[in-house]
Amino acid sequence: MHIAEYQSWLEAYDRARGFDRVQPAQTLVHALEEMGEIAREVLYLEGYREPDDLDECRARLAGELADCMTFLFKLAYQFGIDMEDALQANQGKANDRFPVEEGRQMAMRYLARQRERQRREETGD
Repeated sequence: MHIAEYQSWLEAYDRARGFDRVQPAQTLVHALEEMGEIAREVLYLEGYREPDDLDECRARLAGELADCMTFLFKLAYQFGIDMEDALQANQGKANDRFPVEEGRQMAMRYLARQRERQRREETGD
């Protein structure tokens, strides 16, 4: 399925049920709620709390990611934005902003700072 096809399906799905009349601000609140649920699953997968079953936790994460994306696609159609076009434009923007070598150097600096911060936390420095 293409993104444009999904967005068209979602809009038709919402119209058939009257969900298209929900205000965009409420759609955004729902997306943010889903982000909180994504955060919980990511924390569990990173060891914040031992998940009962890793496969179930990944499946829940997949579901929450899909829920969040659904609300983001809905927000886009509510404002007349074609997400397939928007994502294609974003690819060009990303490639122009972060050429490969510059992006690798930036990632290495970030990871080094992250390791240093973790080391300081572990040693109490």
